[in-house]
Amino acid sequence: MTRPPTTLHQDATHESALGHVTGHARYVDDLPHPPGLLHGVIVRSPVARGTLLGVDVEDAVRLPGVVRVLTASDVPGDNHVGPIVHDEPVLADGELWWNGQPVALVLGTTREAARRGAEAVSVRHEPLTPVLTMEEAERRDQWLITPHVIRRGDVDAALASAHLVIQGEVHTPGQDHFYLETHASLAVPGEAGTMDLASSTQHPTEIQRMVAHVLGIPDAAVTCRVPRMGGGFGGKESQATTPACLAALGAWLTQRPVKVWLERGEDMRITGKRHPFRGRYRAGFDAEGRLLGFDAEVVADGGATVDLTGPIVDRALFHLDNAYVLPACRLVGKAVRTNLPSNTAFRGFGGPQGVAVIEDAMERAAFQLGLDPVEIRRRNYYADTAGRDITPYGQQVRDVRIERMTETLLATSDLAAWRAEVAAFNATSAHTKRGIGFVPVKFGISFTNSLLNQAGALLLVYADGSVQLNHGGTEMGQGLHTKMIAVCAEVLGVRPSDVRVMATSTEKVPNTSATAASSGSDLNGQAVREACEAVKARMVPVACELLGAERVRFAGGRCVDADRPDHAVAFSKVASDCWVRQISLSSTGFYRTPGIAYDRPGGQGTPFFYYAYGAALAEVEVSAWTGEYRIRRADLLHDVGDSLVPSIDRGQVEGAFVQGVGWLTTEDVLYGPDGACVTRGPSTYKIPAVGDVPADLRVNLERSPQAGTIGGSKAVGEPPFLLGFSVVHALRAAVAAFGTREPELALPATPEAVLFAIDRQRA
Repeated sequence: MTRPPTTLHQDATHESALGHVTGHARYVDDLPHPPGLLHGVIVRSPVARGTLLGVDVEDAVRLPGVVRVLTASDVPGDNHVGPIVHDEPVLADGELWWNGQPVALVLGTTREAARRGAEAVSVRHEPLTPVLTMEEAERRDQWLITPHVIRRGDVDAALASAHLVIQGEVHTPGQDHFYLETHASLAVPGEAGTMDLASSTQHPTEIQRMVAHVLGIPDAAVTCRVPRMGGGFGGKESQATTPACLAALGAWLTQRPVKVWLERGEDMRITGKRHPFRGRYRAGFDAEGRLLGFDAEVVADGGATVDLTGPIVDRALFHLDNAYVLPACRLVGKAVRTNLPSNTAFRGFGGPQGVAVIEDAMERAAFQLGLDPVEIRRRNYYADTAGRDITPYGQQVRDVRIERMTETLLATSDLAAWRAEVAAFNATSAHTKRGIGFVPVKFGISFTNSLLNQAGALLLVYADGSVQLNHGGTEMGQGLHTKMIAVCAEVLGVRPSDVRVMATSTEKVPNTSATAASSGSDLNGQAVREACEAVKARMVPVACELLGAERVRFAGGRCVDADRPDHAVAFSKVASDCWVRQISLSSTGFYRTPGIAYDRPGGQGTPFFYYAYGAALAEVEVSAWTGEYRIRRADLLHDVGDSLVPSIDRGQVEGAFVQGVGWLTTEDVLYGPDGACVTRGPSTYKIPAVGDVPADLRVNLERSPQAGTIGGSKAVGEPPFLLGFSVVHALRAAVAAFGTREPELALPATPEAVLFAIDRQRA
């Protein structure tokens, strides 16, 4: 497709790429230390459950460099925080709920002094028996949220009439966020009872509100600024709150700046992970592999407090269908409370845990019916036809792209020849087998709580034509700022280098939503455009007067006569003249997503603005001697709409796929019998490395405009995470090649799990 010259829809370098690779990019821990800075180190609960009898601080405060030790009694406002329910103590008070829970904060003139002080604090407690497993929590009726139920049709009758009924249970694991930059907050007390914070958070407004809540001051007295994050993946959506509140509390009480920064092991011990889920289901198919009925219950391990568990369970239910029509279904979502760190948002936000359940049913049905795993899925796809375009929760699915994308992927991968090659290898190899797996993806885009689907921006054009852009989204390496620069430059017709994106701050854009739910570009892009259009509208009459034109267009750093393209004036000249004529060159922009509404008790509504699609094929090679494997090849096709910046989206697809593979194959969060996380670093927790990336990785973008979005683009942060299921399906196929029975493979599919699966096949 031929495009006019534009800054949108073209590859671009990440706006901070040079800073990242040279080390000049500043994160919270890199900010210059204000005079009088104190360092805060957290004293943690030594037990998973207990009664807190007291905190002895006398030995600590006598140590050189220790300034003060804070406990719950020092909190001037409310000691309890939380994104939905305020049920999590900033500092433990009365009861201990998980091993690693913050009990006290030691403030020292150096980090080493504060660390020695933390070691000297004695936490007196009476231990109680903790609940560390979902099974035990269910037996004790420790439920965390109200169950969510979605129903359609008579599922019992559908199952009774089915040719094949599969009953299964799927356990999906937790996952540590393992962002490169751990949690960090710097609090500086201001004059007149104010507080300024720099925080590594995806949700600066929540930090502002919770700090004000804990200190007992108005929101307006607190400013939260986010320079950038070294990764977030959901782990800094709500759980950045405690480090920020602790830093602010220390600064408030000492009237000195305080920084709280967590070491890697400390971060992994204190913070929650992706929710482990258990899904039980009955799936009914006809003889041709078409789904007739699906009865499923998913239960999440929420940990000690509510956090974001409710919405995460909701999204799991919304994705139990994945890309498939469910004519009759009963879908139930629950969560239990355990004495573990509160689990929280993670890329996909429950969607991957829901998809895992129906994908297990599809894999097993294909095996038992003797059908091609690709074909059985295609027979169940949503389509733009009546009866095949309505989700279980009543939303109409429009512009269904998954069938077209599947056809494209099968053609570009030459799947028939690929399968023949794998079959030939397996026929001559007794102890090493290969397998190919396929997965389609349909992923809903929007915050399912309609309130959160809003964003703001603030644009400042200076008299020299340079531009400052503020928006409510946070940059965590995903390229959001790069896309917002492209939007701004496109609307104003300036060069991207003329646009400076400012650090996200609550003093510039108020009441923001978290940068999450893959909605950063969708929401903030529209707000940025609105702000730019407002300023441009004021500049147009001036440009027309300077050119003697009736119509002008803004492009290439100039204002051009639309009827005489050889007549132009520099954008900077127009900006300067606007200033001379006392015309405002600043404006806010605001956007809210239309049409989002969901009735949770009724299980019906429209929780998403649109759906993003994807499809993947992967090949693995497995050793029967050790269970070790390698991913030989992966072909990914992902729907990005008319991508704002294709190079950024390609990176997101690649990274999400590899992170999804890590969750499903190598990463295993483990807790000891005392409830302490024992996987607290890369020596014990295996995130994917270079060797885990497919040797042959082919990534293509499906680029077709999406109606109603900024630039016709689609969200791309979370959906490609689910493409990692293709590797699990490939492992199942490779395991199946060692025998004739249906393969059983536990998640995460570590080499040990694969070896056990092969042994069962051979037995």
